[in-house]
Parts: sequence; C-alpha cells; structure tokens
Amino acid sequence: MKRVAILISGGGSNMVSLAKSMTGDHPARPCLVLSNRPEAGGLAKAADMGIPTAVVDHTEFKGDRAAFDAAVIAAIDAHAPDVLALAGFMRILTPEFIAHYEGRILNIHPSLLPKYKGLHTHARAIEAGDKEAGCSVHEVTAELDGGPILAQARVPILEGDTPEALAARVLPKEHEIYPATLRRFLDGDRSRVDY
Repeated sequence: MKRVAILISGGGSNMVSLAKSMTGDHPARPCLVLSNRPEAGGLAKAADMGIPTAVVDHTEFKGDRAAFDAAVIAAIDAHAPDVLALAGFMRILTPEFIAHYEGRILNIHPSLLPKYKGLHTHARAIEAGDKEAGCSVHEVTAELDGGPILAQARVPILEGDTPEALAARVLPKEHEIYPATLRRFLDGDRSRVDY
C-alpha cells in the first residue's frame, strides 16, 4: 500500500476529495496532511477523517525559505510518503525541496496551464476575454506551475462571470480530476487525460 502526504494552506476541499478516494481497492492511503497555516480549516477535517496532521508555520521562518523547506521535509519524511499531493498549498517550493521528492509531487492548479501560472487565475482568464477556463493536474518541477500536465478539465466562462462564480464552477472539476489523476499516477500512468 502506497502512502500519500497532502499539503494544504486552507479549507482542504481538494484534500478531502483525495482522501475520500483512497479507500477500498485504491493503491494508496493518506499518511499525512500538512499545512503551513495553523488556522487552516483542512487540518480539522483531516483529523476528523483519522489522518495524521502537522503544521509548519511559514511565518516563524522570517522569509528563510530554505529553513522552512527543511522543516517541511523533516515533517513529511517522518511519515515516509511515496507521493506528495499539493492541494492548495500556497507556498513556492525551493528547487532543493522539489529535488528531494523529484518525480513524486503532484499539484492541482485552477487554470488551463500553461495559461495563468501563479495567482488570480480566474480574474486573469475573465479579463483576457477567454471563452473557457478550468483546472490542471501537473507534475511539480522547479518551474512554477510548469511540470508535465497529466489532466485538464474545462468549464465555459459565462457573460458577466465574476472570479468567485467561475471558481465555484471550476472547483467541482478539481474534485473530479485530482483523485482520478492521483490514482493513475500511482499506477505508473503519466499519460494526459482531458475531461
């Protein structure tokens, strides 16, 4: 049975969808939910699901990203995961961190990559006049939101859409494609699937 560590910064809705999928004949189980924010709502949800939790508060590191990453690595490695799933983990990881888990990190991003890497993806898609938006699951590499895309799902951008309304339509797609992609990834399937 493989072990998956899930990293969050907020409410953890993608974490919950991932954890709920890892039952029955699934090849993995969640071994840790880690957050960089002690107040993250997803920590209580993980605890309620019986998943061990950890917090490495980034504010205690005064901008020392290397020290923060070292502390996160220590907390993660204590649980010996096979794969890391970033689920709304709002920290840019150092190349050293990524190298430590090379080929074993997935991320969900709320845009149709390679469009709109980084933040404010829904507002940027609307402002650009795009007809559709969506989400992408990709492997994490040293390039921000730049690793190989494993899955994408699309939703239309409607007339008068706000970033909040668009985000609310994209989120169920995230909950659909991330668990499916994690399972394929654990089975060694790195082919791309478009939903």
